[in-house]
Amino acid sequence: MSRRQPQDCTEMVHVREAIDEIDKQLVDLVAQRFGYVDRAWQLKQHGPEGAVVPWRIQQVIDKVKDRADERGLPPELAEALWRQMIGWFIQYEEEQLAHAPQRGAKDRSQD
Repeated sequence: MSRRQPQDCTEMVHVREAIDEIDKQLVDLVAQRFGYVDRAWQLKQHGPEGAVVPWRIQQVIDKVKDRADERGLPPELAEALWRQMIGWFIQYEEEQLAHAPQRGAKDRSQD
């Protein structure tokens, strides 16, 4: 069954059902994104980048704001949501990188 469009909701129960379904989908998408963030820190532990990559953060924000504008969503809302999410993911990456084996430690221990 397809979800009602907002203008087709005649009762609050319809609105709430649609919002609950959208929230479920949003959580699923954020979970997918988290999988890539989890992989990113693993790759970063072997390379020169740390958790904070300012040019990439700005690139993501710019793309999200453009997409929001195209879809009629206030770009400021999208930016606020993504900055919050990115901040959490950066903190997660920093914690994972701090607990990961040090770069080159394995090589040095064999000397």
